Amino acid sequence: MKTNEYSAGWDEQVLPFQLDAANIRGRVARLDTLLDNVLKQHDYPTQVSALVAEAVMLTALIGQTIKLRWKLSLQIRGDGPIRIIATDYYGPSEDGTPAKIRAYASYDSDRLNASNVSGFENIGKGMFAILMDQGEHMKPYQGITPLSQGSLSKCAETYFAQSEQLPTRFQVIVGESSAPGEKKSWRAGGVMLQHMPKASPLIAKDLPSSPDGLLSADDLLSGDESADDWNRVNILLDTVEEMELIGPNISPPQLLHRLFHEEVPRVFETQTVRFGCSCGEDKVRNTMSIYSQKDISHMISENGMVTADCQFCGSHYELDPKSLGFEGI
Repeated sequence: MKTNEYSAGWDEQVLPFQLDAANIRGRVARLDTLLDNVLKQHDYPTQVSALVAEAVMLTALIGQTIKLRWKLSLQIRGDGPIRIIATDYYGPSEDGTPAKIRAYASYDSDRLNASNVSGFENIGKGMFAILMDQGEHMKPYQGITPLSQGSLSKCAETYFAQSEQLPTRFQVIVGESSAPGEKKSWRAGGVMLQHMPKASPLIAKDLPSSPDGLLSADDLLSGDESADDWNRVNILLDTVEEMELIGPNISPPQLLHRLFHEEVPRVFETQTVRFGCSCGEDKVRNTMSIYSQKDISHMISENGMVTADCQFCGSHYELDPKSLGFEGI
C-alpha cells in the first residue's frame, strides 16, 4: 500500500458530517500511526490486535462528540480467552488540540491457542460498556449492553439503540498493510451514521424484534416516516469498498461525495486523534494508596522498590516504599 498526499493528510483525523437531505449525521475516520503506537506496546496475537484496532476505531468515532477535557471509555469484558479490551478517549485540553486515545487487552494465550473459534467469538459471553467521565464533582455515566451481536461494531449499535434511543450504524474495516521493503502496520477505516434525534426521544412502538430482546435501529424507526431515509442511506453505505475506507487514494470528503452526493453531505471541522496515556508516577502512587502495609510488603522486589507497569503504554515505575507510606512490618 503506497502512501500519498491523501493518506498523509487524512490519517488520524475524524471528519464529522451531516446528510441534510436525510436528517442523518455521522463521522468518517482513518487511523494508521495511532494503531501502531497502541499495538507496538504489546505482542498481541493477530486476532487480538484486530479486535483492539476495531475498538480503537469505534472509540475515535464515538468520542469525537465529547466536550473538552472529558473522558470516554469502552470496556469489553467476557468469559472467553480474550477477557478484556479497554480503551480511553481523552477529549482535547483546548480547542484545536488533538484528542488522545489509549487501549489494551488481556487474554489467556493457552485458551486462545486451543480455541476452535476466531475473532469476536473468543470474547465469549459478557458485556460491552461505554463510560463517560465529565470531570471532578460530576457523576460518571455508564451504559451497558450484552456481548451477543457478533462483532464489536454491532454491540456499539445495540448500545445506542438501547441506552440512547438513537438509530446508529457502524461500518469498520481493520487490517495489516505494508509497502515493499517495509514491515506490516495496522490500518483502520470507519464510518458512523446516526439518525438525528427529534425534539422528544424516540420510543420504540413495539417490543424488540431480535431474539435476544435487544432494541435495534429498525425497532426505533418502525412506522416512522424517516425510516425510508435511514434505509436508503444504509443501502448506500453498504456499497463502500474496503480500499475506499482504509486505502490511500480516496480522501474522506471524496468518499462522502461518492457514497452520499444525493443526500447533500455537509462536512465540519476535523478532530485530530493521537496515541496518549495519562499514567504517571503520581497517579501510580495514588493507586497504591489503597493497599495496606502488609500488601505493600509483599510488593517490594529484591531491589527494595515497589514496581508497577502501565497496562496501556508499558511504562515501568519503581517507587520507594516509604513514599507509599510503608513503615515496615
